[in-house]
Amino acid sequence: MTIDVSFLPALAVALLLVFARIGTMVMLLPGVGEQTLPARVRLAVALVLTVILLPAHQQAYRVGMQALAPVLALLFQEIVIGAVLGLTARLAMSALQIAGTIVAQQLGFGFVTAVDPTQNQQGVLIGNFLTLLGVTLIFATDLHYLAIAALNDSYDIFRPGEMPFSGDIARHVTQVVTTAFRIGVQLAAPFLAFGLLFNLGLGILSRLMPQMQVFFIGLPLSILLGLLLFLLVLGAMMGSFTDYMQVVLGRLAGG
Repeated sequence: MTIDVSFLPALAVALLLVFARIGTMVMLLPGVGEQTLPARVRLAVALVLTVILLPAHQQAYRVGMQALAPVLALLFQEIVIGAVLGLTARLAMSALQIAGTIVAQQLGFGFVTAVDPTQNQQGVLIGNFLTLLGVTLIFATDLHYLAIAALNDSYDIFRPGEMPFSGDIARHVTQVVTTAFRIGVQLAAPFLAFGLLFNLGLGILSRLMPQMQVFFIGLPLSILLGLLLFLLVLGAMMGSFTDYMQVVLGRLAGG
């Protein structure tokens, strides 16, 4: 009995190329790509997704095995495509950090910082809270399935061997950053209005009663009223953010 194993080199190359795209995207995705998550867990997620998607897209990789240069060029293209997909979701999540920074400044919490586990750097406390809440809502509302669908549909948008133009990538990243900043400001709009009206009221009060220590009265009152407002609008803020992430991931998935 003879067993033909001549297909193994081509299968190994296809597995490597699929893993390059999926692994790069998983490394940058919010929630599963954080450095606080064990490396073995991230690697396991990438390998499981690779094994699942490999049979559907193995035939798309037609690489000659006679030379190493075409394989390396295709590997680089796959890494770039995975980075673009993962970076899109990562930049979209920054809308919550922007909103949290604005809210913290209006409430007087701008000097309160802590390590943001999603960015692995210092961030304002409210921004960290909103970011963690946003990641939780993505998994709670099953939006992470759209990320998996985006991986699958990326082979129709970015076919293996077709390198996206650098101008298109730059335009796409710029649009994502612009939209994330706009959404962040919109989410924090109630607090911008609150800060304007509250500081205007303090200014009028200081003019009417110059002997009053407005700062010692205004700061605790600003924190109290701001936290009450934050409690009232938190549900609407996260609902708007969830709709925004659904649009972003839906576009990645070709919807």
